[in-house]
Amino acid sequence: MTTAPAPRRPGRGRWVAAVLDAAGVVGALALPTWVLATAGTPVDGDVALAVPGAVAAPGTVAGALVLLACAGALALVGRVGRWVVVGVVVLAGVLVAASAGAVLADPSGPAAAAVAEATGVVPAAPQARVTAWPVVAAAVGAGLVLLAGGRARASAAWLPASTRHEAPAAGTPRPVGQAPDERDDWDALSRGDDPSRGDGAA
Repeated sequence: MTTAPAPRRPGRGRWVAAVLDAAGVVGALALPTWVLATAGTPVDGDVALAVPGAVAAPGTVAGALVLLACAGALALVGRVGRWVVVGVVVLAGVLVAASAGAVLADPSGPAAAAVAEATGVVPAAPQARVTAWPVVAAAVGAGLVLLAGGRARASAAWLPASTRHEAPAAGTPRPVGQAPDERDDWDALSRGDDPSRGDGAA
């Protein structure tokens, strides 16, 4: 009587894709207008400017770059490294949410900086109005924290990091009860073994 093979454990690919998607969303949030600024200048009169998220909240761009790095690390690291990535994703979410919160709390700061850069004159009291994008960014930052929590819960079921680049031990058998997968087959071929035999023999 043949025993049905154990179900293959889920890979980490979907979580790498999720972090990549999150990086794309955060990067996209830096493009639209976050603050509408109006200020009077002695030379140009009233100046109206649209301040994008990348200027109003540079932390969004930094958060997107951090998430890209996390996605690359997530595909390679082992058990300890996974928890490091979790912490970094949480920090990226906090950074994005804090950057959005700062704009919501004081939009006149980015407005004055944008007017000064455009005209060369620092306005005394610029008028500033925020759009809905800082609120969206704050929600995305909170979502990143939840994403990191989901990644932490799922990490126990992930396949271990590949040992393809480590010194292989010739003829090392596959643990009893572990279903074969592509990663095992590649490692067996790297050792010069025949993965089709399943006993680690060359």
